[in-house]
Amino acid sequence: MNATHPPPREKALNLLKENLKNKNIIKHCLAVEAAMRDLAEYFEKDKDRWGICGLLHDIDYEKVGWPRDPSSRFKHSKMGAEMLRDAGLDEEICEAVLTHNEVHGIEPKTLMAKALYCVDPLTGLIVAATLVLPSKKISDLSTENVLNRFKEKAFARGANREIIKKCQEYLDLPLEKFVEITLKAMQKISEQLEL
Repeated sequence: MNATHPPPREKALNLLKENLKNKNIIKHCLAVEAAMRDLAEYFEKDKDRWGICGLLHDIDYEKVGWPRDPSSRFKHSKMGAEMLRDAGLDEEICEAVLTHNEVHGIEPKTLMAKALYCVDPLTGLIVAATLVLPSKKISDLSTENVLNRFKEKAFARGANREIIKKCQEYLDLPLEKFVEITLKAMQKISEQLEL
């Protein structure tokens, strides 16, 4: 793979599916890819590069032993970044993948890395908010629904609100706008997400 350009999406998707078997993790990666593509468009960045970054950000999830091995969260994203370097992906993508796991305490530096860091937990919150709707259809979810769920601390505890809120500092995006872009991106691929 050429180090200056991301691999074609089909090749990246094959790489993901070679390394991940869990359908829900694959759907999460697809959600993050969609959000990253639309954020790239908003910031006038390369949608393909940002999309590939989102698609492959959790490529090591099963290799590190998650969730069986409690220490896996300290390996997650370090192994992923190395796997992507070995596959010939450029350093900006590898660095974004490395820094998206907050347990390492590495400050994301590039706009791509900051976007991935903030959007990763937000996609989980959006999925959880969809699943409690009577229809369980993401097309029925509104930005306002997501913001209301955001305020409920007991709801979808795994979706770290402090990280999601970093969109204001890191991306200079109000929370409402950040949620809106991410939700619309995920709604476009509702069939793939089975939502």
